[in-house]
Amino acid sequence: MSAAVAIGIGVLILAVMAYDIARLITPVESRFPPLARFRGRRAALEHAERWCVGLRLHGRIDEATYQHRMSGFARGRRLPTANRTASRRT
Repeated sequence: MSAAVAIGIGVLILAVMAYDIARLITPVESRFPPLARFRGRRAALEHAERWCVGLRLHGRIDEATYQHRMSGFARGRRLPTANRTASRRT
């Protein structure tokens, strides 16, 4: 019985590790942040702003994209416009 519990915990840990690795290597953010459903539009904008700061700090977006997104957040837009994409810093 204890072997089954240990195997179950091991599988759960491996699943969580795989999920975290997949989130780290994907460059796109989710379309609707979770806060949009629970706490309203303002909280969703704050969450998207923190997400954008994190992308900038980790070098996943360049300065121009960061400024463009922050400008959109100031205007109440949570998602970037269609013609701008997150460019990777080389």
